[in-house]
Amino acid sequence: MIQIDALPAFSDNYIWLLQDTAKRQCAVVDPGDAKPVLQWLQAHTDWTLTDILITHHHNDHVGGVEQLKQATGAKVYGPANERIPSRDVALDDGDTVTALGVTFEVLAVPGHTLGHIAYYSAKTPTPLLFSGDTLFAAGCGRMFEGTPEQMQPALQRLAALPEATAVYCAHEYTLSNLRFAKAVEPDNPHVIQRFEAVTRLRADNRITLPSTIGLERLTNPFLRTTETSVKQKADEWKGHSNESQPAVFAALRSWKDGF
Repeated sequence: MIQIDALPAFSDNYIWLLQDTAKRQCAVVDPGDAKPVLQWLQAHTDWTLTDILITHHHNDHVGGVEQLKQATGAKVYGPANERIPSRDVALDDGDTVTALGVTFEVLAVPGHTLGHIAYYSAKTPTPLLFSGDTLFAAGCGRMFEGTPEQMQPALQRLAALPEATAVYCAHEYTLSNLRFAKAVEPDNPHVIQRFEAVTRLRADNRITLPSTIGLERLTNPFLRTTETSVKQKADEWKGHSNESQPAVFAALRSWKDGF
Protein backbone atom coordinates (compact mmCIF):
# COMPACT_ATOMS: atom_id res chain seq x y z
CA MET A 1 0.00 0.00 0.00
CA ILE A 2 1.21 3.48 -0.90
CA GLN A 3 0.52 6.30 1.54
CA ILE A 4 0.38 9.85 0.20
CA ASP A 5 0.94 12.93 2.36
CA ALA A 6 1.34 16.62 1.60
CA LEU A 7 4.47 18.52 2.55
CA PRO A 8 3.55 22.24 2.54
CA ALA A 9 5.98 24.59 0.81
CA PHE A 10 6.07 28.36 0.26
CA SER A 11 2.69 30.00 0.85
CA ASP A 12 0.35 27.53 -0.86
CA ASN A 13 2.33 24.76 -2.61
CA TYR A 14 2.06 21.08 -1.79
CA ILE A 15 4.91 18.64 -2.41
CA TRP A 16 3.32 15.21 -2.60
CA LEU A 17 5.16 12.52 -0.63
CA LEU A 18 4.46 8.92 -1.66
CA GLN A 19 5.51 6.29 0.86
CA ASP A 20 6.00 2.53 0.59
CA THR A 21 5.78 1.69 4.28
CA ALA A 22 6.91 -1.91 3.80
CA LYS A 23 10.15 -1.02 2.00
CA ARG A 24 10.72 2.32 3.75
CA GLN A 25 11.07 4.00 0.37
CA CYS A 26 9.48 7.24 -0.77
CA ALA A 27 9.03 9.46 -3.80
CA VAL A 28 8.08 13.11 -4.19
CA VAL A 29 6.17 15.08 -6.81
CA ASP A 30 7.22 18.64 -7.73
CA PRO A 31 9.62 19.54 -4.90
CA GLY A 32 9.94 23.29 -5.42
CA ASP A 33 11.81 23.47 -2.12
CA ALA A 34 14.19 20.77 -0.87
CA LYS A 35 13.85 21.77 2.78
CA PRO A 36 10.49 20.14 3.66
CA VAL A 37 11.60 16.89 2.03
CA LEU A 38 15.01 16.86 3.72
CA GLN A 39 13.39 17.62 7.07
CA TRP A 40 11.04 14.68 6.60
CA LEU A 41 13.95 12.40 5.67
CA GLN A 42 15.92 13.59 8.70
CA ALA A 43 12.96 12.66 10.90
CA HIS A 44 12.67 9.26 9.16
CA THR A 45 16.30 8.20 8.96
CA ASP A 46 15.55 4.63 7.86
CA TRP A 47 13.74 5.83 4.73
CA THR A 48 15.19 6.32 1.23
CA LEU A 49 14.05 8.82 -1.41
CA THR A 50 14.11 6.85 -4.66
CA ASP A 51 12.16 8.93 -7.22
CA ILE A 52 11.33 12.55 -8.04
CA LEU A 53 8.44 13.19 -10.45
CA ILE A 54 8.20 16.60 -12.13
CA THR A 55 5.18 17.97 -14.02
CA HIS A 56 6.63 21.21 -15.44
CA HIS A 57 9.55 23.61 -15.27
CA HIS A 58 8.31 26.44 -13.02
CA ASN A 59 10.66 27.09 -10.12
CA ASP A 60 8.08 26.45 -7.40
CA HIS A 61 7.99 22.88 -8.75
CA VAL A 62 11.66 22.22 -9.53
CA GLY A 63 13.59 24.53 -7.19
CA GLY A 64 14.54 21.74 -4.80
CA VAL A 65 15.40 19.07 -7.36
CA GLU A 66 19.16 19.54 -7.62
CA GLN A 67 19.69 19.62 -3.85
CA LEU A 68 17.56 16.50 -3.37
CA LYS A 69 19.36 14.73 -6.20
CA GLN A 70 22.74 15.52 -4.63
CA ALA A 71 21.59 14.47 -1.16
CA THR A 72 19.81 11.23 -2.06
CA GLY A 73 20.70 10.14 -5.61
CA ALA A 74 17.00 9.81 -6.39
CA LYS A 75 16.05 9.34 -10.04
CA VAL A 76 14.48 12.45 -11.58
CA TYR A 77 11.67 12.14 -14.13
CA GLY A 78 10.29 15.11 -16.03
CA PRO A 79 8.76 16.34 -19.28
CA ALA A 80 10.94 15.89 -22.35
CA ASN A 81 9.97 19.23 -23.87
CA GLU A 82 11.01 21.40 -20.93
CA ARG A 83 14.29 22.16 -19.17
CA ILE A 84 14.21 20.22 -15.90
CA PRO A 85 17.24 20.36 -13.59
CA SER A 86 19.08 17.06 -12.97
CA ARG A 87 16.54 15.15 -15.09
CA ASP A 88 17.50 11.50 -15.61
CA VAL A 89 14.49 10.36 -17.64
CA ALA A 90 12.72 12.55 -20.22
CA LEU A 91 9.04 11.73 -20.58
CA ASP A 92 6.66 12.10 -23.51
CA ASP A 93 2.93 11.50 -23.82
CA GLY A 94 2.11 7.82 -23.45
CA ASP A 95 5.31 6.87 -21.63
CA THR A 96 5.10 4.97 -18.35
CA VAL A 97 6.95 5.42 -15.08
CA THR A 98 7.07 2.97 -12.19
CA ALA A 99 7.74 4.47 -8.77
CA LEU A 100 7.41 2.51 -5.52
CA GLY A 101 5.80 -0.29 -7.52
CA VAL A 102 3.07 1.98 -8.90
CA THR A 103 2.95 2.41 -12.67
CA PHE A 104 2.00 5.84 -13.95
CA GLU A 105 1.00 6.77 -17.48
CA VAL A 106 2.36 10.10 -18.69
CA LEU A 107 -0.30 12.44 -20.09
CA ALA A 108 0.68 15.52 -22.09
CA VAL A 109 -1.49 18.39 -20.83
CA PRO A 110 -0.16 21.61 -22.42
CA GLY A 111 -1.51 25.04 -21.63
CA HIS A 112 -0.10 26.25 -18.30
CA THR A 113 3.29 25.49 -19.87
CA LEU A 114 3.84 23.99 -23.31
CA GLY A 115 5.49 20.79 -22.07
CA HIS A 116 3.39 20.20 -18.94
CA ILE A 117 2.68 16.54 -18.14
CA ALA A 118 0.51 14.75 -15.60
CA TYR A 119 1.02 11.34 -14.01
CA TYR A 120 -1.94 8.94 -13.96
CA SER A 121 -2.15 5.54 -12.32
CA ALA A 122 -5.16 3.31 -12.92
CA LYS A 123 -4.35 1.36 -9.72
CA THR A 124 -7.30 0.01 -7.80
CA PRO A 125 -9.29 0.65 -5.74
CA THR A 126 -8.37 4.33 -6.19
CA PRO A 127 -6.79 5.63 -9.40
CA LEU A 128 -4.33 8.49 -8.87
CA LEU A 129 -3.63 11.69 -10.81
CA PHE A 130 -0.83 14.14 -10.12
CA SER A 131 -1.99 17.09 -12.19
CA GLY A 132 0.58 19.76 -11.31
CA ASP A 133 -0.76 23.18 -12.26
CA THR A 134 -3.08 22.04 -15.07
CA LEU A 135 -6.13 20.88 -13.12
CA PHE A 136 -6.74 22.39 -9.69
CA ALA A 137 -9.51 21.61 -7.24
CA ALA A 138 -12.43 23.60 -8.69
CA GLY A 139 -10.13 25.42 -11.09
CA CYS A 140 -7.20 25.28 -13.50
CA GLY A 141 -3.84 26.93 -14.02
CA ARG A 142 -3.26 30.14 -15.91
CA MET A 143 -2.13 29.88 -19.52
CA PHE A 144 1.42 31.19 -19.23
CA GLU A 145 2.64 29.54 -22.43
CA GLY A 146 -0.17 27.68 -24.16
CA THR A 147 -3.46 28.52 -25.85
CA PRO A 148 -7.12 27.77 -25.10
CA GLU A 149 -7.06 25.38 -28.06
CA GLN A 150 -4.40 23.38 -26.18
CA MET A 151 -5.55 23.69 -22.59
CA GLN A 152 -9.28 23.09 -22.94
CA PRO A 153 -8.79 19.67 -24.61
CA ALA A 154 -6.08 18.86 -22.05
CA LEU A 155 -8.53 19.50 -19.23
CA GLN A 156 -11.21 17.45 -20.96
CA ARG A 157 -8.71 14.61 -21.27
CA LEU A 158 -8.31 14.65 -17.49
CA ALA A 159 -12.07 15.00 -16.98
CA ALA A 160 -12.55 11.77 -18.96
CA LEU A 161 -10.59 9.75 -16.39
CA PRO A 162 -12.61 7.52 -14.03
CA GLU A 163 -14.69 9.55 -11.60
CA ALA A 164 -13.08 7.83 -8.59
CA THR A 165 -9.63 9.12 -9.62
CA ALA A 166 -8.01 11.01 -6.72
CA VAL A 167 -6.70 14.37 -7.95
CA TYR A 168 -3.51 15.60 -6.31
CA CYS A 169 -2.82 19.11 -7.60
CA ALA A 170 0.03 21.32 -6.48
CA HIS A 171 -1.62 24.30 -4.76
CA GLU A 172 -4.14 25.12 -2.04
CA TYR A 173 -6.36 27.27 -4.24
CA THR A 174 -9.65 25.47 -3.64
CA LEU A 175 -11.52 28.13 -1.69
CA SER A 176 -10.70 30.99 -4.07
CA ASN A 177 -11.52 28.73 -7.02
CA LEU A 178 -14.91 27.93 -5.52
CA ARG A 179 -15.67 31.62 -5.05
CA PHE A 180 -15.28 31.94 -8.80
CA ALA A 181 -17.28 28.76 -9.44
CA LYS A 182 -20.14 30.29 -7.42
CA ALA A 183 -20.04 33.39 -9.61
CA VAL A 184 -20.25 31.22 -12.74
CA GLU A 185 -22.93 28.85 -11.40
CA PRO A 186 -24.67 30.51 -8.45
CA ASP A 187 -27.48 27.94 -8.52
CA ASN A 188 -25.31 24.81 -8.73
CA PRO A 189 -26.06 22.91 -5.49
CA HIS A 190 -22.83 20.91 -5.73
CA VAL A 191 -20.78 24.10 -5.90
CA ILE A 192 -22.64 25.61 -2.94
CA GLN A 193 -22.21 22.46 -0.84
CA ARG A 194 -18.52 22.19 -1.70
CA PHE A 195 -17.91 25.87 -0.97
CA GLU A 196 -19.42 25.50 2.49
CA ALA A 197 -17.40 22.35 3.24
CA VAL A 198 -14.12 23.88 2.02
CA THR A 199 -14.79 27.10 3.95
CA ARG A 200 -14.98 25.03 7.15
CA LEU A 201 -11.77 23.15 6.31
CA ARG A 202 -9.80 26.31 5.61
CA ALA A 203 -11.12 27.98 8.77
CA ASP A 204 -9.30 25.20 10.63
CA ASN A 205 -6.26 25.52 8.31
CA ARG A 206 -6.91 22.02 6.98
CA ILE A 207 -6.00 20.73 3.53
CA THR A 208 -8.76 20.47 0.92
CA LEU A 209 -7.06 17.83 -1.22
CA PRO A 210 -7.17 15.37 -2.85
CA SER A 211 -10.23 16.02 -4.94
CA THR A 212 -11.78 13.48 -7.32
CA ILE A 213 -12.53 13.65 -11.02
CA GLY A 214 -16.19 13.03 -10.22
CA LEU A 215 -16.31 16.05 -7.91
CA GLU A 216 -14.49 18.19 -10.46
CA ARG A 217 -17.01 17.32 -13.16
CA LEU A 218 -19.78 18.60 -10.87
CA THR A 219 -18.13 21.76 -9.54
CA ASN A 220 -15.23 22.92 -11.72
CA PRO A 221 -16.43 25.50 -14.28
CA PHE A 222 -13.41 24.85 -16.52
CA LEU A 223 -14.56 21.25 -16.98
CA ARG A 224 -18.19 22.33 -17.52
CA THR A 225 -17.88 24.38 -20.72
CA THR A 226 -20.61 22.27 -22.36
CA GLU A 227 -23.17 23.34 -19.72
CA THR A 228 -25.63 25.90 -21.09
CA SER A 229 -25.55 27.97 -17.89
CA VAL A 230 -21.74 28.12 -17.95
CA LYS A 231 -21.68 29.18 -21.61
CA GLN A 232 -24.27 31.87 -20.92
CA LYS A 233 -22.11 33.34 -18.14
CA ALA A 234 -19.04 33.24 -20.38
CA ASP A 235 -21.01 34.96 -23.15
CA GLU A 236 -22.17 37.65 -20.69
CA TRP A 237 -18.58 38.25 -19.59
CA LYS A 238 -17.31 38.61 -23.15
CA GLY A 239 -20.34 40.43 -24.50
CA HIS A 240 -20.75 38.03 -27.40
CA SER A 241 -21.49 34.37 -28.09
CA ASN A 242 -18.57 31.96 -27.69
CA GLU A 243 -19.13 29.35 -30.37
CA SER A 244 -16.53 26.70 -29.42
CA GLN A 245 -15.50 24.93 -26.24
CA PRO A 246 -12.02 26.53 -26.29
CA ALA A 247 -13.69 29.93 -26.70
CA VAL A 248 -15.94 29.34 -23.69
CA PHE A 249 -12.90 28.17 -21.74
CA ALA A 250 -10.90 31.24 -22.81
CA ALA A 251 -13.70 33.53 -21.67
CA LEU A 252 -13.85 31.83 -18.27
CA ARG A 253 -10.07 31.93 -17.89
CA SER A 254 -9.87 35.63 -18.71
CA TRP A 255 -12.69 36.32 -16.23
CA LYS A 256 -10.92 34.31 -13.54
CA ASP A 257 -7.61 36.06 -14.20
CA GLY A 258 -9.14 39.30 -13.01
CA PHE A 259 -11.63 37.89 -10.51
